[in-house]
Amino acid sequence: MNRFLAVDLGGTKTATAIVGEDGQMVCRQKMSAARTFDQTVEQIAAAASGAGVKAAGIIVPGIYNSADGSAWAPNLWGWEPVPLRGALARRLALPAAIGSDRTGYVVGEQWLGAARGLRDVVFVAVGTGIGAGFMSGGRVVEGAHGIAGAAGWMTLDPRWKAEYERSGCWETEAAGPAVARRGGEESAEAVVAAARLGSETALAALRETADWLGMGIANLISLLNPEMVVLGGGLMQAADLLLPRIREAAARWAQPIAMKKTTIRLTELGEDAGLLGAARLAILSEGH
Repeated sequence: MNRFLAVDLGGTKTATAIVGEDGQMVCRQKMSAARTFDQTVEQIAAAASGAGVKAAGIIVPGIYNSADGSAWAPNLWGWEPVPLRGALARRLALPAAIGSDRTGYVVGEQWLGAARGLRDVVFVAVGTGIGAGFMSGGRVVEGAHGIAGAAGWMTLDPRWKAEYERSGCWETEAAGPAVARRGGEESAEAVVAAARLGSETALAALRETADWLGMGIANLISLLNPEMVVLGGGLMQAADLLLPRIREAAARWAQPIAMKKTTIRLTELGEDAGLLGAARLAILSEGH
């Protein structure tokens, strides 16, 4: 069986795995993210060396422009795009398929997760930020410059706030930092813990955040008419507290026929969605 290298470049950690054509992970590893672009390329090359893989799949936390092979990932390499495809072509002795982490999530979940076998899928990742991966008719939608899925920038509030300029309206109101702000805690995790102990302030913070999440998801359902919306990311560790109200809010705001034709599900792959999506990109690039 052919094996493939999967690389998920995170803001603080790089995850790698050797994955078979059937999606089975032979081995996996996590390491601290490299500090420079050149070090990242060397990190990937080291993971590929001697691994006996046919191709590599790499996903990037930011924008990957397939037209010119550049990647923009300010959490990794600063605010200027870097020539990722060219650097990997020079350094690796095997083909490399590259995509955004949003692409990786939706591809992984459609391959082996909650949306297995579906052709029209949205994956929404909610953590410290919000991003979305789109699949339409079985094909990933990336946009002209790889920016499609920057869903945190969706405009849901006509009252402009200065914070929206930094991270977008939906992300400001619905991601993890919004939970912390509303709950009066240093982190979303602390708010969730307080909510589980019955804190009304914490529970109210989660209810308001779920309403914002449901509204944004409703817009995606109305625009894209997916068969399924899959929710993942760190904040979804509190899905038991959030998901019922998210579904209620989505049903209130979405186009009614589109809403009846879709389901909103929690990820089945968790943090493995990105790695499996990266592996799938490599497999598809080789025609398997």
